[in-house]
Amino acid sequence: MSLLRYEDLSISFGVGRREKFAVNQLNLEIGRGERVALVGESGSGKTLTALAPLRLEPEGAKVSGKILWNPDGHQDPVDLLSLSIEDIRRIRGREIAMVFQEPMTALNPLFTIGNQIIEAVQIDQPLLSKAECINAAVNLLRKTGIPEPERRFYSYPHQLSGGQRQRAMIAMALACKPRLLIADEPTTALDVSLRLQILDLLKELQEESSEQGMGILLITHDLNLVKHFAQRVAVLNQGNLMEVGSTKQVFEHPTDPYTRALVNSEPVRDLAPVLPLAPVLLKAEALSVAYPSAESSSWFTKAPPHKVLKKVSFQLKQGQTIGVIGESGSGKTTLGMAVLGLLGDSSAQVTGEVDVLGKNWQTLTSADRRAMRASLQVIFQDPFGSLSPRMNVLQIVAEGLDVHYPHLTAAERETRVIDILKEVGLDRSALTRYPHEFSGGQRQRIAIARALILRPQILVLDEPTSALDVSIQKQVLALLSELQKKYNLAYLMISHDLAVIRAMSHEVMVLKEGKVVEFGETESLIKHPGQVYTKELFAAAELT
Repeated sequence: MSLLRYEDLSISFGVGRREKFAVNQLNLEIGRGERVALVGESGSGKTLTALAPLRLEPEGAKVSGKILWNPDGHQDPVDLLSLSIEDIRRIRGREIAMVFQEPMTALNPLFTIGNQIIEAVQIDQPLLSKAECINAAVNLLRKTGIPEPERRFYSYPHQLSGGQRQRAMIAMALACKPRLLIADEPTTALDVSLRLQILDLLKELQEESSEQGMGILLITHDLNLVKHFAQRVAVLNQGNLMEVGSTKQVFEHPTDPYTRALVNSEPVRDLAPVLPLAPVLLKAEALSVAYPSAESSSWFTKAPPHKVLKKVSFQLKQGQTIGVIGESGSGKTTLGMAVLGLLGDSSAQVTGEVDVLGKNWQTLTSADRRAMRASLQVIFQDPFGSLSPRMNVLQIVAEGLDVHYPHLTAAERETRVIDILKEVGLDRSALTRYPHEFSGGQRQRIAIARALILRPQILVLDEPTSALDVSIQKQVLALLSELQKKYNLAYLMISHDLAVIRAMSHEVMVLKEGKVVEFGETESLIKHPGQVYTKELFAAAELT
């Protein structure tokens, strides 16, 4: 008998002719102790399907059908959609718990991690004393694998790493010993090794749960994780359930064309070789970055600065891509910011040399540096966060022209913007629209157009596809590859998605705790890694 069963679930927005179905007559069940993955692209209705049992759907959503909940297996199932909000509140957390995608926004920044877990413990066991609650919370942190749980109990969310915050969220969700855990993209912001650790942790905790076992519904667009974790897979496309079956069957013998396209949407390696006489466009020599330590070692002496980047050296040639990989906190983004010269206004102490097009970046005046910025551009991880919501596409893409080519007339600016939008696969109808009117993939294309309009020679790509679905990711990577061949661009690509690095990079730099532990040609490094750390990274991503 199933633990949770969706019967003809439909979720729509709007009325009359404007009514749009985000989920359309979905039928799916999750058994006791079963791990089911719900996969699909952005906008396919995954998250709405996950939120519906807890009645957390957005305002204005119309929900119909049934969601039958049967935690005991002995009584008749209850339709969650027919219960009052008071009854649903008794089920939330106690019987059905949820782990959200972004722990930084789901956790309260004003309370310590320990306080937030205690709150969940007290819901389940209101008669426990304060000391017993603290003990239970520390045990939950220990169980979820957080180092030094007694100390971390008093930490605030911003003082933990991404992986630790996600573990704390899982500890909170499990505090009430729920019968069903809904995990909505629980590993999106994490490194490959951390992703597998989190999923292995969920498996362990499921096995330790009550005799009948906790059911898990995993919402994700990372197909590699689904293979590792789920027993059954359901594929959603535009609110319609395309296919349901065992993980092995869906991955090895997909019957639906959409599922086949999704399974085969791994990034493809299509690189032009670097010419032997290609000039060096970007050169770093013994580049180091340190931050002053917040703690003092004694009354009169300051603690030594905290080194984030330690003597990194590399040369980036025209038409070449160097991939930078490593775990969270290894210094990848700091390297990108140092190369771009964007650490000047912070408290960072930057030493070493960065040469851009043969000129020493550090010794340039601010006016010379600004002029050089047209040749060195950046594309950020989150396109929604890096595009101004108050500007339309014409204003966003033309912003660089206003700084570097102020003599252009309005008509010339618009012509250049239309031409560059065509290059990235968007038409002129996009000009007057705002970022929120586009999908994630389209927003990233706008960010690429904004960088390319200045005709740069070097692009720093900081996690350019991590916020995108696999099929859209493939399109954006194909676009970047095509533009590199056309304009002979040099890319410094920072990513924790090793499949992307393999597809896009001529050479790979492996960072660990701010040091380069390995550097070499991509394929030979993947096949013959010299360091244990590199081997573990590639093994976690299933590249070896």
